[in-house]
Amino acid sequence: MMKTIKGPAIFLAQFAGDEAPYNSIESICEWVSSLGYLGIQIPTWDSRLIDLEKVASSKTYADEYKGKIAECGLVISELSTHLQGQLIAVNPAYDAMFDGFAPTNVRGNSKARTEWATNQLKLAAKASENLGLSAHASFSGALMWHTVYPWPQRPGGLVELGFKELAARWVPILDVFDASGVDVCFELHPGEDLHDGITFERFLEAAGNHKRANILYDPSHFLLQQLDYLQFIDIYHERIRMFHVKDAEFNPTGRSGVYGGYQGWVDRPGRFRSLGDGQVDFVGIFSKLTQYGYDGWAVLEWECCIKHPEQGAAEGAPFIEDHIIRVTEKAFDDFAGQKPDDNLNRKILGL
Repeated sequence: MMKTIKGPAIFLAQFAGDEAPYNSIESICEWVSSLGYLGIQIPTWDSRLIDLEKVASSKTYADEYKGKIAECGLVISELSTHLQGQLIAVNPAYDAMFDGFAPTNVRGNSKARTEWATNQLKLAAKASENLGLSAHASFSGALMWHTVYPWPQRPGGLVELGFKELAARWVPILDVFDASGVDVCFELHPGEDLHDGITFERFLEAAGNHKRANILYDPSHFLLQQLDYLQFIDIYHERIRMFHVKDAEFNPTGRSGVYGGYQGWVDRPGRFRSLGDGQVDFVGIFSKLTQYGYDGWAVLEWECCIKHPEQGAAEGAPFIEDHIIRVTEKAFDDFAGQKPDDNLNRKILGL
């Protein structure tokens, strides 16, 4: 059944800062509302915007917190644990780079860091329940990413073991989310073990086809991988429960392609862009998601190596609003239709 997508909403992670209006949930909500957004997706690692433990432990506090946001004419679309989810599975090669995502008391201790991240996800499940949310955004983490384009070749059984271990870490978390009635939506992203359809399928199989393991659909990551992001919706629409509206472009040259040559974002062939400045076919995406009955939020995730974030945010709300399709309640050719008539039908068929 076709449904109308909710929106526009905005992910606050790229906008939070130490200066007003970006340094508190009240002031950033006033700014977001003034731009025409109706929903916000909240990064739970940012204490300027949310106290995750407090929202998880007190329904009363959660209601008060939600009320502050409602006073600005906004609702919470979802919570996010992208950084904490990353720490559920970290290959030792990346320990030093990802330690900054964790509090100081668990840095340098991978076991303690994973335990902290696991607890954060479980808090996010309860916080989402207390806020009346049905979906949650996260990353899967990665044990195998360093072998994605391997030389020498991967040893037999390595990938199977990697997905088995990843599932073993996530299934207890997914069970907690299930108890709270909330879907975990993995953003399929290069750098994560879950970065395309095949890797999501392999994880799903290892996780016993867990009903709470779902997808945050972000076409920008698929365009940069040169994956057919429209066909992806045809294949996986039943598992798509969240949507990041983010643009990108891929302009390969004779000197550099998908991997980018270790260059900065401005010089890479594949770049994230503000909405409308890239190559993503959003008309096709909104049409397919609407056709398949996606009724979650369309959430701007602003990432652009050229345009200022305030301009990107200001342009994002009307862009999303213009692409949301109000679902029709009647067929375009109803005017020419006739009421069901069995005798007439039999006559037309020559029966």
